[in-house]
Amino acid sequence: MKKKAGRVALGGMLAALALAFSFLEGLLPPLPGMPPGARLGLSNIVTMYAAGSLGLPWGLGLALVKGGFALLTRGLAAGTMSLCGGLASTGCMWLLLKKTPASLGLTGVCGALAHNGAQLGAAVYLTSGAALGYVPALLVFSLFSGMLTGAVLKLTLPALERAARWLEGSPKD
Repeated sequence: MKKKAGRVALGGMLAALALAFSFLEGLLPPLPGMPPGARLGLSNIVTMYAAGSLGLPWGLGLALVKGGFALLTRGLAAGTMSLCGGLASTGCMWLLLKKTPASLGLTGVCGALAHNGAQLGAAVYLTSGAALGYVPALLVFSLFSGMLTGAVLKLTLPALERAARWLEGSPKD
């Protein structure tokens, strides 16, 4: 398979994986003590991988796909918040992965903080300043969820890299 076609196939597989994670995460019960709609951000594992391995345009493309999915399945407010959070976190994670020696854990935490911050901004814009009351909970949750996404990416990175090499037609693996 030619490299360009393999890269497109990899992008499609990553988009499907991100949407599957997003869908499965929506099936989980609400997290106790968290703001309505708070999610672990498992699909951000895929976005972090794409931004770091394929580049910023691929990561932003996945964030757009995820935002469109949220729009179609959960409505305008969720779609807007997903899009704002996804674009902000992808940019943040790409900067950390490409321009600093940050670990995947730190990158995940900073990505979660950027995601929650952008979503909070969208929520305030869409509703009122009452959403600002969620800041303390979101800060703590960002630490937990960001460390989780970074750790899961670290564990799955070898398999993702093997799949990418195979799809791009590299002789290795």
